[in-house]
Amino acid sequence: MSSSNFVKRFKKQCMVALLAAGMLFGATSAAQAIDFKASGEWLVGFGLGNAQLASGAGIQKNDLFTAAQRFRVQLDAVASENLSGTLFFEIGTQEWGSNVNRKGGALGADGDAVVKVKNAYIDWIVPQTDLKIRMGLQALSLPNFAGGSAVMDGDVAAVSANYQFNDNVGLTAFWMRPINDNYNGSAKEFGRDSRFLDNIDFFGITVPLTFEGFEITPWAMYGMIGRNALDDENGWTGGYSATDGDLQNTLFAAIPGRGGIYHKFGSKNRAYSDAWFFGLPINVTALDPINIEFDFNYGYVAGMGRANITNYKNWERYGKNNSDARADTQRQGWLVKALVEYKMDWGVPGIFGWYASGDDGDVKNGSERMPSVAGAGSFTSFMGCNGTDWWSDAGGTKGLFYEKNMTYAGTWGIGLQVRDMSFLEDLSHTFRVAYWGGTNSTDMVKYVNHGGAGLGLEEFYDGPYLTTNDGLLEFNLDNTYKIYENLSVNLDLGYIVNMMDRGTWARSWTKQGYDGGGDAFSTHDAWRAQLTFNYSF
Repeated sequence: MSSSNFVKRFKKQCMVALLAAGMLFGATSAAQAIDFKASGEWLVGFGLGNAQLASGAGIQKNDLFTAAQRFRVQLDAVASENLSGTLFFEIGTQEWGSNVNRKGGALGADGDAVVKVKNAYIDWIVPQTDLKIRMGLQALSLPNFAGGSAVMDGDVAAVSANYQFNDNVGLTAFWMRPINDNYNGSAKEFGRDSRFLDNIDFFGITVPLTFEGFEITPWAMYGMIGRNALDDENGWTGGYSATDGDLQNTLFAAIPGRGGIYHKFGSKNRAYSDAWFFGLPINVTALDPINIEFDFNYGYVAGMGRANITNYKNWERYGKNNSDARADTQRQGWLVKALVEYKMDWGVPGIFGWYASGDDGDVKNGSERMPSVAGAGSFTSFMGCNGTDWWSDAGGTKGLFYEKNMTYAGTWGIGLQVRDMSFLEDLSHTFRVAYWGGTNSTDMVKYVNHGGAGLGLEEFYDGPYLTTNDGLLEFNLDNTYKIYENLSVNLDLGYIVNMMDRGTWARSWTKQGYDGGGDAFSTHDAWRAQLTFNYSF
């Protein structure tokens, strides 16, 4: 090789090396421009209690004591005020001593604890505008003030867009897809493979209006529910849900009980079912120190045809040994709720209440209870979703940190509370007492599937199913002590005085042919004490 060729080759290699070094340094500089932020929480807790409200033959379903832990961490990659990404991981609840699904809570703690992606989304602003976009798995809550959202407050795959016109008027639009591609069937209907009809999509718009001393956010949401979206290949509920509440039983007509009752659509007469939801939350602060909150919600879901009521025995209206009754799956209903508070130096006393439509007793015209997607009613902390969201009746797969699906459907109530009481530094208390009544016809009790074991709070899909003869009196005392800046301990105490009408429910027990009939049916008070250590950073 001549010296001139060697020099040329050497120069070429040097240029390649310098170019590679430049790209490396450039990439490093770009990476350094991203600001990574981490936050999260560890929860370790212990629960003692019993949430069982009714049972047959004295059956006790779950352990009275349980201990568990949960870990969450959120990573934010911030490129600028116009662009960021968020990844939210969770190691789900690990019940100590339990290795169900190899969650790593048993001896050795060497299970396959699943690290779940709770949220994963990007936030960006359309260039040269104030339009903000969020795309991905995200927490989405419909506007609400009093008592939390009764329709939707959960994690879901969605795209949302927000634009603020001025200080007083804004607009948010979203599309979310909670269900798709979970159906395994192959039958051809409507000229297409039925797997084509297995999606649920919701489209919504909210218009927040903010003025001095007054806020109102009207909103509307439309949904399309595919005929196979909530079925597996045998037509039975597949368990696909936004929370632990089964969507088939919160969107369509259903009656709670052990395992539900409208398990199977007997026939389906449409490809998609339409759903409509509306809300009008209002907050008045102009009368400070008085705070007034009000919500109105309405929901309608068109029926997907006929439903079969299974485990339906010995009811003379349909003839002895008739195992099925026919019902319409349409569901529509409404809810109003309100809160009035007075702020004082030592705490905030208040009064709250709600009223929701209930079933009229005729299953042939569907349900009159308000439908929902993933409600999170929060007036109380035992039956509601307030407080730390622990669940002391933790037998089976529910575990602690159980995310309930409270919507107030078919109930009414009134309550008193004093929140944020503080008499010692770093120690605060909230006390509540609430009476729950029912708006459902007593005629509906005969359809409930008791299952021979009992009814616990965790078996209600969207709140307690109460008739006009029933009542529950709930007491909460929630306490928080701040040990360090990032470590707090919560002691939540709850008790429910059970005033369900035994005569109403026992007659149903007898009619359905369970051993011992009504004599085997009994009601119980529910109670809990939960101690939670929360380290957040």
